[in-house]
Amino acid sequence: MHRENSTSLFFTKFSVQRLTALTVLTGILLWYCGCTSFNGTRLEPFLGGETDLIQLSYSIADHLAERTMPPMIPHQPEMPVLVTTFVDNNDLEQTSHFGRVLQEHITSRLVQLGYTVREMKLANTLHIEPKSGETILTRDLSQLSAGQQAQAILVGTISRSDRILYISARLINPVNNNILATDDYRLCMDDNILAMFRLQRQDAIDTPIAEPARPILNSIL
Repeated sequence: MHRENSTSLFFTKFSVQRLTALTVLTGILLWYCGCTSFNGTRLEPFLGGETDLIQLSYSIADHLAERTMPPMIPHQPEMPVLVTTFVDNNDLEQTSHFGRVLQEHITSRLVQLGYTVREMKLANTLHIEPKSGETILTRDLSQLSAGQQAQAILVGTISRSDRILYISARLINPVNNNILATDDYRLCMDDNILAMFRLQRQDAIDTPIAEPARPILNSIL
């Protein structure tokens, strides 16, 4: 009897240890991968999460500032960095709420890093599409350089395929149109981002589960 109790206690402790280890491992994986890694998968209703657009924008600004060659110079009021609205890669005149949010937060981060950032909407020499925000692309840089002094211009495009967004950001030299630095991201659109595009997610969990087909043997009998 005593031996059986000891064996049972051993397996109980072993099971608790395994459960604890599994819980810790799951927590580490969730922390490392991030909840947004589960977006677009069957686990999204349970483990999915929203993309932190502020952190995403800050990462874009940080990476571009670090990779720029030659480096940008901070604290230069007469040589600002111009940040444009991210536009649709299939329609370069089309912007979105999402693209304007990226622009705002990237601007904030560059200012935090010490760079002078000029507000695009305050520049009379720039063309502004009504209700679309400010857009400047490579084809417009020659017109810009004549009326604006800037050490770099940040432009970005967004491509959408179903729920996947491909984000590309570039720092461009306004004098010769050379690309100084690039940064690319791929993310699955969560409910918050979908709303910015006036879209809505179709949850597989809300779809009625079809009745499984009956075996042929049942129909015979």
